[in-house]
Amino acid sequence: MNSNWAAENLQVIRTLMERSAVYRRALAPVNTFLGILCLAAALTGWLLKISSPTSFVLYCFCIGVVASAGAFLMLRRQAWRDAEPFWSPPARRVAQAMLPPVTAGFVLGLAVLIQENLPAKPGPPLGGLSPSWEVLVGLPSIWGILYGCALHSAGFFMPRGIKLFGWLMILGCCGVIAFGNRGSENALISLGYGIIGFIGVLHLAYGIYVFFTGKRRNET
Repeated sequence: MNSNWAAENLQVIRTLMERSAVYRRALAPVNTFLGILCLAAALTGWLLKISSPTSFVLYCFCIGVVASAGAFLMLRRQAWRDAEPFWSPPARRVAQAMLPPVTAGFVLGLAVLIQENLPAKPGPPLGGLSPSWEVLVGLPSIWGILYGCALHSAGFFMPRGIKLFGWLMILGCCGVIAFGNRGSENALISLGYGIIGFIGVLHLAYGIYVFFTGKRRNET
């Protein structure tokens, strides 16, 4: 085993342990922000009836951009306030752990956009389902599963609750894929935005949980 590699990983582990309180302080506002954003986006999309596959994917991409930018600015502000480097070795480990599933979700969304804008093929929809079923319900479910995998991977470098958070995301979205392809077009639209709302509720609940548990730890 390379001694430099082992020493670097040992230093990363030590730094992660020392910064566990910092990560908990950062997770509370970031998750609260993401939860409120997802709930607002789900309600807005449902009220506006954004239901065509192309507009739905573009709408979700816009949500992702706002969420990423907001989380980045909040984490950057906290690092600046605590006089710590933002792109530290622990931050790189977390980013590397989350990158594969997040990249897969982004590429999947692009593939759907390309597929939806190709010339239509003759014949009925596969299985008699609505042509938008895979996008309105299947795509956000897969995104949720991949996002849960990303959170679970990041949990190896962050507080333990992140792993449970990831599992709840994965199992909930798997349940939608297994039992959600039923109902009318309006029901499928509602379910698609319900998945986004479900992700928001999980983020909001975890943000509140981290806030109060971190507060209790600071008081003891």
